[in-house]
Order: sequence, then structure tokens, then C-alpha cells
Amino acid sequence: MRQSEILIKPILTEKANAQQDTLRRYAFKVNRKANKLEIKKAIEDFYGVNVVDVNTAVAPGKNKARYTKAGFIQGMKSAYKKAFVTVAEGETIDLYANI
Repeated sequence: MRQSEILIKPILTEKANAQQDTLRRYAFKVNRKANKLEIKKAIEDFYGVNVVDVNTAVAPGKNKARYTKAGFIQGMKSAYKKAFVTVAEGETIDLYANI
């Protein structure tokens, strides 16, 4: 799997931002087929930091439904994989540099 296929996007929530400051842990949405070794290599190559630890979690898909003017619409939110990457002490990842 190519490195451009592994990392999808960073997760920018209040909880993830708090972990960046206190624990040096960054959250990313990654490909479901990627393993921890591939994720570690992709982060180190793309951002130029040393990765200490990688934890992963799969968020399950959920059923979604809503009422609209056209009637009842029912669908499903897709499942995705999250990676929590801890970088070495004294290093940071600037997620807002490419904006």
C-alpha cells in the first residue's frame, strides 16, 4: 500500500487537540487495511518526526435516519479506522501548515 493511501486526514476535535498538548498524541483517520507499522512509517516520512507509539481503533458504522419534506430517508454512516500516534518528546506535528 502506498503512503498516500494510508493517511486520509487528521482528526481535529477538542479531545484530540487536548491530547496534542498534554500527551504529544495526534489522531488521524487512516485506511482500514493499514497496520501499525505502515502507519508509523507514513507519519515519520510525511511529517518528519519520530513516532514512539501507535494505537488504532475502528469506529463502527451507524444507521442514520431523518425526516424531510420528501419523506423518510434512511442510510448508513460508514465505518473508519482511527490511529492515535504518540511522537517523541520535544517534537510536534504542525497540522495547520498546509492551510
